[in-house]
Amino acid sequence: MKHTATHTVDWPSFIASVVIILLVSTPLVLFPEVGGKLLADMYSVISHQFSFLYLTAGMAVITLLLWLAMGRYGKVRLSATEDPPEFSNFSWAAMLFCAGIGAGLLAWAPIEWAYYIDAPPFGAEPGSATAAEWASTYGMFHWGPTAWAFYCLPTVAIAYPYYVKKIPFLRLSTSCHYFFGDNKESRSARLIDWLFMIGLLGGAGTSLGFSTPMIAACIARVTGLEADFGLELWVVVVSVAMFATSVWMGLKKGIKRLSDINMLLAFILLGFILLVGPTIFLFKASVNSVGLMAQNFIRMNAWTDAFTDSSFVENWTIFYWAWWIAYGPFVGMFVTRISRGRSIRQVIFGMLGYGTLGTGLFYMIMGNYGLHLELTGVVEVSTLLASEGAPTAIVAILDQLPFAAIGIAIFAIIALIFSATTYDSASYILASCATRRLEADEDPDRWHRVFWALALAVLPLTLMFLGGDGLKTVQSATLIVSLPLIFVAALMSVSLVKQLREDHG
Repeated sequence: MKHTATHTVDWPSFIASVVIILLVSTPLVLFPEVGGKLLADMYSVISHQFSFLYLTAGMAVITLLLWLAMGRYGKVRLSATEDPPEFSNFSWAAMLFCAGIGAGLLAWAPIEWAYYIDAPPFGAEPGSATAAEWASTYGMFHWGPTAWAFYCLPTVAIAYPYYVKKIPFLRLSTSCHYFFGDNKESRSARLIDWLFMIGLLGGAGTSLGFSTPMIAACIARVTGLEADFGLELWVVVVSVAMFATSVWMGLKKGIKRLSDINMLLAFILLGFILLVGPTIFLFKASVNSVGLMAQNFIRMNAWTDAFTDSSFVENWTIFYWAWWIAYGPFVGMFVTRISRGRSIRQVIFGMLGYGTLGTGLFYMIMGNYGLHLELTGVVEVSTLLASEGAPTAIVAILDQLPFAAIGIAIFAIIALIFSATTYDSASYILASCATRRLEADEDPDRWHRVFWALALAVLPLTLMFLGGDGLKTVQSATLIVSLPLIFVAALMSVSLVKQLREDHG
């Protein structure tokens, strides 16, 4: 792989990204209440008035990807040569998984069921057995095939022109190559790329904002330190140091190795919980949840809550879909970079399969373990969640394991590496977007990658300073920026299909 120092920085994209960070962070610090209220109002309008649009987009994306994978275009290789895939299946799956889910999965998997059991979907009685079934299932659904479909569409749409048509720009606008042709620097292309940058900054800030207090709470439990802003600041500093070092070392020596190590640690932790926890219950609840989701998958994707107006869809499914849409282009560009030599069918089934299986295991084992503690009265998780917050509830769940301190320490390490692998991938992609030309076998310059590793820490640090209200503000911003990206997804879908038809009949 080439590591040249002669790449020309794309200064309009570079400056625009820096300005975006300042425009988002500065008002949050100076006018948190006014800005937060404005974004919250916009969130309410979009989530209620356009919920059908997000749900329709999810079903459309899955349908398109299955059509591509199972049709004649599925055999098309994402490469201009006959070289084999650059990475093994394990490393490829580990990198796409670590980039795609981050530490946010560890912040939600143990406790997401607790939000649903007291306010269940489909009119179920709160706290009932039916509510528990849906609570065990809906987290898997929100992190399941539809989420990975939102990630997969940009991957295929960018990878095809990047590798097959040799477009030397690893950007979101590359996915709309059919419409832009040779005019890669048009205002429309720039707008698409800037929308992506806003979405990435919001999504990345939200992810680390969720995970940092959780990691700090785990460290406090093991060391006896106080879980305050100072400890959270140290967590961010260590995370930044890790992903800055990883992104400096490059894709194969840094990001790949870190992802491989973290997947092994995650499997060890999940296996330990499965063996020492209520094993039979975990198996029974997991099989039940998989069957319930399979039986109701179309219903869950299409449920608009039009007749009960419980706000479940707006508060959860629409937010998750918006998060995946905002984060999707980043994951798509990163997975594009590691997918040279694979066929469209391999990429689609790999992302939907490996991604869904990976997130599902966390919810099946870690989530159902927390649910079992609640149902048996060992730990009142939902009460802790409401009174003391998610980090305390998660630590209380892990505290019930044998050798709890060791388990909590491993959990914190995994979460820290997940944060690092997400951010080093994001730094790599932002540097790629702000590089004028980047061939398929090249990396952005090292100083450029490290700059973005440091710059990405600005927004999470702002959120740590503001606390919960700041996180809610960025959640709202993520939903708002995701709305225009739905239309970008429609453009890239048309562009991809037209290119495939012209090139392959």
